[in-house]
Amino acid sequence: MRLWGTIAVLLVAVTACAGDGEPGAGETTGDWEFPEAATATLAPDKAAKLQAALDKIVADQALESGARGVTAAVVGHQWRWSGAAGKDAVGTPLRPTTAMGVASITKTFVAAEIMLLVKAGKVDLDAPLSAYVKHKLTANGATVRQHLSMTSGVPNYLPDDYSRMDQVIKAGPAKHWTPQQALAYDSAPVGAPGTFNYSNPSFQLLGLLIEKVTGKPLATVLRRDLATPAGLKHAAFQDGEKPKPPVAEDTNPVCGPPDGYLPCRAVASLSAANAGLAADAPTVALWGYQLYYGHVIPQELVDQMTPNMGQYGLGTMLFEHQFPPLLPSYGHRGQMPDHTSLLVVGSNVSVAILLADGNKNVDATMTQFLTAVKPLLT
Repeated sequence: MRLWGTIAVLLVAVTACAGDGEPGAGETTGDWEFPEAATATLAPDKAAKLQAALDKIVADQALESGARGVTAAVVGHQWRWSGAAGKDAVGTPLRPTTAMGVASITKTFVAAEIMLLVKAGKVDLDAPLSAYVKHKLTANGATVRQHLSMTSGVPNYLPDDYSRMDQVIKAGPAKHWTPQQALAYDSAPVGAPGTFNYSNPSFQLLGLLIEKVTGKPLATVLRRDLATPAGLKHAAFQDGEKPKPPVAEDTNPVCGPPDGYLPCRAVASLSAANAGLAADAPTVALWGYQLYYGHVIPQELVDQMTPNMGQYGLGTMLFEHQFPPLLPSYGHRGQMPDHTSLLVVGSNVSVAILLADGNKNVDATMTQFLTAVKPLLT
């Protein structure tokens, strides 16, 4: 069941790069208009309830759904809120604006940019990716759509692939990696398109597509077409951009001492298109609201990213049953060694949780937090 068909929402379609014939800011598509994200903050007594939920997550850090530190943000059409509790890996207290590596939430940006290029007639979703990017991993004929939907047949990196990359990163954590250098480590055999298989290499290839078609670096394109129109001031597309302080430090043994990137330049650059984003919780929540409610790309493109069935749309996870307080919903998870993130958008609200901890059950943490959020939405 479609999210947009099950909640009483008003939808506005605003393009990130309003071109000829496209609705601009304040214009509508069809008969519905969805309000802009609220600027008003939550009343203090209600805000205290959300802060208490974060405090509980940190107090229960021995639990699978706990964490040594957490930040969270809620953006809706009536109010917005952000908070923090606990510390990062080196003991620094977190603030609501503390940036963390949000890993695979990056994929939602790459997918949105591809959709804009489709709308502009520069990319055909159903053309083979090899028409744009010549590489051994595109030789099986999988389409752009199949790479976006994780059905390309291109496998994810194997554990041994990551181990070999780690050894090289340790020797030069501050070095820049190109996508081609990273993709050279994918040793698993490529299969036939059509079966779901979560694939970071697919999104690295899509990043190459964006750079090929636009003639500009990925970070430049995502900033120009998406982050700036969406009002995202604290998103950093690494390693084209560095995160702005405050930043949650991590203790990734591969990277060594901090170098200004999360977790370090080598890791950030080799995963730029699939996991390179660093941001704070208010930025992630605002992005979810702006994207999935049609404020940065036309609603018809959002509809293609969020199909009716399945576990994965186009650069988007479909949460049909996972979060009972907010059903159905869309978004994405992100996992770094010391940072875990989750964006969930549904029922007129976008919620982001960032944990200053790795290998945590962020779904359980989100469900716990949404239980506190839900009564405040009525």
